[in-house]
Amino acid sequence: MTTRRQVVAGMASLPLAGLAWGAVPVLAQEGEATTDTLTTSEGELTIHPVEHASLVLQFGDSVLYFDPVGGAELYADLPPPSAILITHGHGDHFDVATLEALAGTAPILTSQEVFDKLPEALQAQATAIGNGETGDLLGLSVEAVAAYNVTEDRLQFHPKGVGNGYVVTFGDKRVYVAGDTEPTPEMLALTDIALAFLPMNLPYTMTVEQAAEAVNGFKPAIVYPYHYGDSDLDAFEAAVEEGVEVRIRNWYPNGQG
Repeated sequence: MTTRRQVVAGMASLPLAGLAWGAVPVLAQEGEATTDTLTTSEGELTIHPVEHASLVLQFGDSVLYFDPVGGAELYADLPPPSAILITHGHGDHFDVATLEALAGTAPILTSQEVFDKLPEALQAQATAIGNGETGDLLGLSVEAVAAYNVTEDRLQFHPKGVGNGYVVTFGDKRVYVAGDTEPTPEMLALTDIALAFLPMNLPYTMTVEQAAEAVNGFKPAIVYPYHYGDSDLDAFEAAVEEGVEVRIRNWYPNGQG
């Protein structure tokens, strides 16, 4: 019986030699490694979960790294970045040493907070983008979506106006990487999202219930819980309405942080 949920472990260690570019995604049993893809009007988008809040999206010759941290060895089996996007300055999303090891000459798109913390050499290849602004990265449209807390006792973790989420358009598909946020008016106003990565861990981001309510509100076609810590993913999946595919992946191949 096919369900909306597919549980896959070991994503971060998948060698590139095992990728079949443009192949139909393979449903895997728990414990097997696989690579997810999304078909767009301009080819396949390949999705590589890495760890916690770090992921890589590969689209033709473009390889986008999101919030790369944890050292270059985590990315040894992946192609080098064509561009890097950073959501905000917390250490599980932003690490100068990892950037210096990985970035090469790749352009970096980030928040003003992170830009101001970059060493001079990395600032030279970086651009700051604010909430609500749009830009172009490798010929791809990028929108910066406000990422912040809205619950009274969590406001200090991610103040409004500091962090970004990103919507990147690949062909005819819009992909939302939320960063650290709770359900905000800006998130709930999103439309036509083909793929969303949403955080859910307390006290910093969303509860499972908040994440499910957000998904049921803006209705991405596919949602990945990420940055989830020890959250109850079964409860999240059960609370998501039919019509949204929930993809559960192992974002902690080395154990919980």
